[in-house]
Amino acid sequence: METRKLDARLPSGPIEDQWDKLRFEMKLVNPANRRKHKIIVVGAGLAGAAASATLGQQGYQVHCFSYHDTPRRAHSIAAQGGINAAKNYRNDGDSIDRLFKDTVKGGDFRAREANVYRLAQISVHIIDQCVAQGVPFAREYGGLLDTRSFGGVQVQRTFYARGQTGQQLLLGAYQALQEQVAAGTVTMHTRCELVDVVIVDGRARGIITRNLMTGELERHAADVVVLATGGYSNAFYLSTNAKASNCTAIWRAHRRGALFGNPCYTQIHPTCIPLSSEYQSKLTLMSESLRNDGRVWVPKKKADHRPAKDIPENERDYYLENRYPSFGNLVPRDVASRNAKEVCDEGRGVGPHGQGVYLDFAEAIHRLGLPTVSDKYGNLFDIYQRITGEDAYQVPMRIYPAPHYTMGGLWVDYHLMTTITGLFAGGEANFSDHGANRLGASALMQGLADGYFVLPYTVPDYIASNPLEAVSVSHPAFAAAEADVKDRFRALLSVKGKRSPDSFHKELGRIVWDECGMARSDAGLRKALEEIPRLREEFWHDLRVVGGMDELNQSLEKANRVSDFLELAELMCRDALHRTESCGGHFRVESQTPDGEAKRDDANFSYVAAWEWTGRGEPPALHKEPLAFEHVPLSQRSYK
Repeated sequence: METRKLDARLPSGPIEDQWDKLRFEMKLVNPANRRKHKIIVVGAGLAGAAASATLGQQGYQVHCFSYHDTPRRAHSIAAQGGINAAKNYRNDGDSIDRLFKDTVKGGDFRAREANVYRLAQISVHIIDQCVAQGVPFAREYGGLLDTRSFGGVQVQRTFYARGQTGQQLLLGAYQALQEQVAAGTVTMHTRCELVDVVIVDGRARGIITRNLMTGELERHAADVVVLATGGYSNAFYLSTNAKASNCTAIWRAHRRGALFGNPCYTQIHPTCIPLSSEYQSKLTLMSESLRNDGRVWVPKKKADHRPAKDIPENERDYYLENRYPSFGNLVPRDVASRNAKEVCDEGRGVGPHGQGVYLDFAEAIHRLGLPTVSDKYGNLFDIYQRITGEDAYQVPMRIYPAPHYTMGGLWVDYHLMTTITGLFAGGEANFSDHGANRLGASALMQGLADGYFVLPYTVPDYIASNPLEAVSVSHPAFAAAEADVKDRFRALLSVKGKRSPDSFHKELGRIVWDECGMARSDAGLRKALEEIPRLREEFWHDLRVVGGMDELNQSLEKANRVSDFLELAELMCRDALHRTESCGGHFRVESQTPDGEAKRDDANFSYVAAWEWTGRGEPPALHKEPLAFEHVPLSQRSYK
């Protein structure tokens, strides 16, 4: 298939002026005309709630969809550690330029510079917005907002609300959303799951949803569709994501023509509670902020099963502090994760299965006092004790890496529009500003930047710039999309095999984790690309879905989502196989420096890989968006 030229629609001029220049050049919609236009926003997490609230406040008819019973259950609630902003309140040398450069470097030079610079610019406004909403950020004794360090940087730019920053930011966005619901500009549709995107004359003009309580399929038409549906780490089955998090919205859009950018770019978070049982269904994140004061170590000897208190200092390996003296325990997530896996693979892991390393607060408690440590991290220590039964004030926490955030997603241009005209993607649903690795505390930043400050400019510009004839749900495209959905559900229900959706999901997750997780190899990826199609074939011959289509049916919900993960996982492995370099969280064992760090191949891979669906059973087509680095010179990442 002919390679498509991808136009990112970057503004001209100096990078520091591009966003302001574009905002001035964008077309506006008269306030009296805004109420004539309908906008669908799918997802009510940070990006979705923020976009819905802001567009509603502008006067548009906004319809916001969530598969939860309330937007407050969005997975954004799970972010704990903080949100970055270049405020430089510490007067320690921070600036928009430094945040920009740290993010480009942290993403291992696989992000679009213009987007990252805009993100750094907007970061300073996000804090003001959230403070005005009443978000209870931590403050110093004098009342000034407090900040703390996060991995991959050498300044303190992370604003936080104890260990529940995502929850507090989501409550702020939820309040703004509910204010617009009360004002009548936003209509909430809860317990509704997107099951297809409707394209009319090449433009996104609506969606098909399934009412999760009744099973009823519903049609919704609009002038614009915005997807803010989060990431796809549940492709691994075990991840830090909520169990309901899935890829169906973006995968349906992909199958309708939206290119999928960098699907293999998934982030492994270094600070999660280790797996304790084969029957476990998800993993629990411990905030990366813990690495500010916790020291990571393992025994120097293999198979040393003594309790931590019985291992003297001279027999402990503080491996991050030893290998990376400049950053120590605050190296970026991919570096910390890969090193934890290596020491466990050497046989020096701790805990019942040897799949863990210690995160020790003894020195911090001695230095700061227990009340101070409790004030900073108390709720995280409570979570840890409830799950493990261990008191981390008395014994070190045990942590191990786990799938967390996905940097891949729908390819979008600078306006956040996908390759389907009129279909926008915000937050984790798009292929992001993070490159090959997300620095800690930047997901909340991107979600709110997209929702509060980017989409409210670019969506109205699209409306003002395009003739949008009235389209109703009686249009044949809606009937065709609904028929496709019914055929799919009938197919899932008619297999009548013996295996549950979860059993297939779990098997898929093990394949993807083993072969497309922290370390990937040519042989392993080729093996996965044989196993996943075989598993998908078995899924369609031995799946058992109980119940019917026209009722509450969580078995059918799961089966539909797993069928999409089975297709996405294959694309993840295909993308990983084609990229024969290591970069950020994507570590190819064939491409590493002499001291075992990720080795990029800038000559051959300085681009976004954007994949096109060409039909079931057909190989996807690869399109490339070249990346230029004019402001942050290409260099080998070093945190030593």
